[in-house]
This record gives sequence, C-alpha cells and structure tokens, in this order.
Amino acid sequence: MKILLAVDGSPYTKKMLAYLTTHDLFTQGNEYTVFTVQPVLPPRARAAVGKEIVDKYYTDEAEKILAPVSKFLLRHGIDAKSSWKTGHAGETVAKFADSGKFDLLVMGSHGHGTLVNLVMGSVATEVLAHCKVPVLLVR
Repeated sequence: MKILLAVDGSPYTKKMLAYLTTHDLFTQGNEYTVFTVQPVLPPRARAAVGKEIVDKYYTDEAEKILAPVSKFLLRHGIDAKSSWKTGHAGETVAKFADSGKFDLLVMGSHGHGTLVNLVMGSVATEVLAHCKVPVLLVR
C-alpha cells in the first residue's frame, strides 16, 4: 500500500504516530510518504523580503516538521519519503493524496466538534470533503 501521513508538528501528529505504532500499521511492505503544508505568506511580506528568503523560510519551516517525524519513523524501521507544499492545508493535502495515487491518507484530528468546525472550519473536514482517497483520522 501507498500510505500518506499528513503531519503538522502538533501534538495530534504525535498522537497519530503513536496510534500507528501501537496498532501495527507500520509494515515493511508499505510505501510511506510524510507530507506537510506551509501556509502562504501574505503578498506584501513576500514582496518585501524577496523570493530567496521566502523560499528558505518555507523550506526551514517544513523541515522543522518533517525531520522529527522522519527520525521517529526510521526508529520504527520505516524509511519514508517526505514532501511539502505551500497553500491552504485541507485542499493541498487532498490534492496531493489524489495526485499521488495513495491508497490511504492518515492524519491526526483535533476533534473539536461540530460547533467549532462551523465557526473555524477544520483541515480534517476539508480533506474529507475534497479527497477521493480513503482517510484514517486519529483523534
């Protein structure tokens, strides 16, 4: 199976990884990709500092999230690929999962509930709405 692990560096990412290790979902036959999304900086900020600095910022921020997850996976015998993009998290994760032809998308969810999702929205809700790939949410 091709499995996409959507991560954001939050405690919910750690909870999702713990769930995967305790439920024997890490197996040698699967192919794993760790993916994170960086929010796009406002246009004025990008224009003020320049493309080179913005690109370095995006890379550094993505690496702060991806490196610990990759290290954790290696300790459990999983040599995962890693990738990141900029954009709106929910839509970007869903598009990446669909275009990469993944068999499963796994992600942590804050689990705020219906009222908070109505007011604030939810990355998990957006992923479920836009993604054609089966999604496993860990709360």
